[in-house]
Amino acid sequence: MLQNAVAQYRKVQVQTISQGELLLALYDGLFRFLNEAKDCLDKGDANRARTLNSKSYAILSELSIALDPEIAPELCANLQALYSFCMDRIRGANRSGTSQPLAEVIRVLTPLREAWQIAVPQAMKEGVQFGPRASQP
Repeated sequence: MLQNAVAQYRKVQVQTISQGELLLALYDGLFRFLNEAKDCLDKGDANRARTLNSKSYAILSELSIALDPEIAPELCANLQALYSFCMDRIRGANRSGTSQPLAEVIRVLTPLREAWQIAVPQAMKEGVQFGPRASQP
């Protein structure tokens, strides 16, 4: 019964979250999975690391798909290149069984994550909307 309540809460939470909050949640999940996978690889648990890497890869893939080059072509091209690099490094970590490629991903994405953590709350405070909902009345 408690599991149903938790599942229902999460469903409502996802349906009511703003685009900016969703972006932050995705980055939080991404970093959680990357750090856990890195720890697993350092401890020799490659199987668990592959599962976590798969989750990290899926988040990066979704972030990449969500880019809208019609709005900001140069920014989207830069983010696409960054996400592609990170996805390649995750595949490299799976192939090599080492955590160094994941450390690179964490290093290059940390400034972007920190920027979003500042920009999203500020934009929400100013009434700026993110994503497809921004164009709706």
